[in-house]
Amino acid sequence: SPLGIAVIGNKTIVSCSPNLIVYTDENGDDTPDKKEILLTGFGGRDHDHSLHALLAGPNGDWFFNTGNAGPHIVTDKKGWTLRSGSIYAGGSPTGKNEGNRKSDDGKVWVGGLALSIHPDGSGLKVLGHNFRNAYELTVDSYGNFWQNDNDDEVAACRTAWLMEGGNAGFFSADGTRSWQADQRPDQEIFTAHWHQEDPGVMPVGDRSGAGAPTGIVVNEGDALGKNYRGELFSADAGRNVVFGYHPRRDGSGYVPGDRTSFLTSLGNDNALYVWDDSAVNSQKEKWFRPSDVAIGTDGAIYVADWYDPVVGGHQMKDKTGFGRIYRITPKNKKLLTPIIDLENITGQIEALRNPAINVRHLAFNKLKSQGDAVTEPVSALLKDENPYIRARAIWLLPQLGPKGLAVTETLLKNNDELIRATAYRSIRSSVTDILSFAIQLQKDTSAFVRREIVISLRDLPFEKTKPVLMQLISQYDGNDRWFLAAIGASLAGHEEELYPEIKQLVAPGENPVSWNKKMSTLAWRLHPVAALNDLALRAADPAADLKERRAAITAISFIKDKKAAKTMLRFTSNPLPDVAEQATYWLSFRQGNEWYSLLDWKKLHINTGYERKVAAMKIRLHAMLDEHLPLVKRTDQLKYMAKDSVGGQMLIGLAALKKFPPSLVPAMEEVIFNNPDLAVRVQAGKYFKHAGAAKPFSMQDIAALPGDRAKGKTVFNSYCSTCHRIGQEGHNIGPELTVIGKKLDKMSLLDAIINPSASIMLGYETWLINTNDGNSIFGFLVSENKKALVIKDIAGQQHIIETDKIISRQKQEKSVMPEPAVTGMSEQQLADIVSYLTQKNR
Repeated sequence: SPLGIAVIGNKTIVSCSPNLIVYTDENGDDTPDKKEILLTGFGGRDHDHSLHALLAGPNGDWFFNTGNAGPHIVTDKKGWTLRSGSIYAGGSPTGKNEGNRKSDDGKVWVGGLALSIHPDGSGLKVLGHNFRNAYELTVDSYGNFWQNDNDDEVAACRTAWLMEGGNAGFFSADGTRSWQADQRPDQEIFTAHWHQEDPGVMPVGDRSGAGAPTGIVVNEGDALGKNYRGELFSADAGRNVVFGYHPRRDGSGYVPGDRTSFLTSLGNDNALYVWDDSAVNSQKEKWFRPSDVAIGTDGAIYVADWYDPVVGGHQMKDKTGFGRIYRITPKNKKLLTPIIDLENITGQIEALRNPAINVRHLAFNKLKSQGDAVTEPVSALLKDENPYIRARAIWLLPQLGPKGLAVTETLLKNNDELIRATAYRSIRSSVTDILSFAIQLQKDTSAFVRREIVISLRDLPFEKTKPVLMQLISQYDGNDRWFLAAIGASLAGHEEELYPEIKQLVAPGENPVSWNKKMSTLAWRLHPVAALNDLALRAADPAADLKERRAAITAISFIKDKKAAKTMLRFTSNPLPDVAEQATYWLSFRQGNEWYSLLDWKKLHINTGYERKVAAMKIRLHAMLDEHLPLVKRTDQLKYMAKDSVGGQMLIGLAALKKFPPSLVPAMEEVIFNNPDLAVRVQAGKYFKHAGAAKPFSMQDIAALPGDRAKGKTVFNSYCSTCHRIGQEGHNIGPELTVIGKKLDKMSLLDAIINPSASIMLGYETWLINTNDGNSIFGFLVSENKKALVIKDIAGQQHIIETDKIISRQKQEKSVMPEPAVTGMSEQQLADIVSYLTQKNR
């Protein structure tokens, strides 16, 4: 399933997991003469959460990204190996995807990734991680990276600036838990979805809502006029639009800026689109699905569209299957495709000025090959009126040789902070020792430049960088999340030894309850064991602001040490209700992950009520399987278990292991579909016949019925709210439906309700776990490490299962969502609920 293509000179690079393939046309006849697998080992074979398109960057490297369908185990041409994974189970037919994998740099990179590589296949490097499935990465001529990322099932799509090494926050930091597992009781879904309140996660950028963002690019040309110079374009296939942004600085990073609709097929934003009940087969204006946006050599904007009524879930409804490419040009102005002449310096300089990314890359390489001889004509570009062209020259100069490097060094004193930052970046990519340049700029007036220095020191010997880092930390203002994230990344592994010195530097002799924001956020981000007592004082301070107490408790929960677990246990009896409540949550939550081995959880009697029920059902299960007992007695035990949710799951687990007694099947089919647990009833349909199954529903007949939105709300509250949420009503077990009408039209919604197992939403695949003590648990896999996994059942309860107790684990083909026949819904009720779900205002 190839998902990306790039053309760079005579090379065509195709992204098709598990391979990044390079085709070379050696004689210029537009037919490849050579095929090479540049890199291999990416996950997501035949899956959209996999390897995406490549582009050339301003420093001469190639950049690309991959989705979270791992594992990604990739070795570059010099032998460096990337090992990345997560708990995401989709699209991994060749190996088990799991988190907490370490690459050769000793770091844990998670989920979807942004990557760079030298064109020869060496120098593989991670630029950012923990995405869900960002379809494309783009970089401007300053070296600033941008990405847009899909939501899961809520209005959580994003467009964000990507700091080098940035953690986008879709999974837990080690990739062993989903956001659903980590969502705290008082967190809104969007905040939990991107782990925005966790230490070390980058700011979310623009929250664009529901949708399916794909291609992204920065327009650096002037063909459309200077108002569009620097415009960031983001194609969102789900919203039928190409969004436009004018990025602006925010602290030491960037925000996308205000969002506009640059190109759309709708009169109004799809976010407000309401289905017309009389137009069953219309809405062709929503078939426009812009999948990519690019800048041509002529400066025009090119947009690819695949044209289909749906997006996502591996679906295609248009039987014809065609799309288009649109070209956007200024009104009353004819744009001409320039002649690209790379055989002389004049043509090379002109090609370096071209707005098409991969064309200027060819010029970069041609000029680079001539060394210091072209320093003068390249330096002349530093006076170009277009700042992006000036930036391209800065990247090239130090790679030309000593003369070019000397010119670049003078730019470290330029009045423009972006020029200084770009000069530092370009020198870093060209020299082996950046430390002397870091010392030169450690007191730079720009937080953007200083943050860039912090990041550059991340992988250098700590004993050499420590004085510079301390100087840079002293200039942190307490509010800049980008700067704080950079500090945390560069101090990784050294938090314990440096914390006392940071405390002495920032808050000498101060009582922790009186800390300013600078010290409190540093302690929150670094959270070493050495900070535990300070954080505990802040967490228990009755005079402190509620947010400050909460932040301190959160920081304690991220300390992987027995002392932290014991402190949290003590806080469960704190007289401050908010402290006790949060401590109780964290203590319960952490027993399934970071603190699993730190306390004797059985002595704490957590989940004892559930465990007692399991023990009682095991006794009945043993009797039911005893062939020495009369069939009527065994049937009585079966019927008792079939009336209970825990007992019902055990019976389904027995069937999954193909150990269910054939003699008891008729009795099972009579009673199991009356089980109070919806999950049990749904899964029972996979193994047993449902005598009361109704005739299939007709979507066309239901779509023709007039829907009553008020009655639809009643239907939602009666049948759906136990698992789904709209606004503040319902529960967060299954996908949130507040804005589902933005993503699915009437027929698509009906299809999803009537045939829930046809396209299970990614991340909501259900698992059946059987343990060696006879227990069976069914639900969503939300966390997994080498010692335990966590299943969230349909009631929202989380079950911690020790790995060595598992005898089988099966991914279920049927959705946990019941078919309407199981719930007893009528055709009219289906028409009503669809009308309610597509309603503009609820």
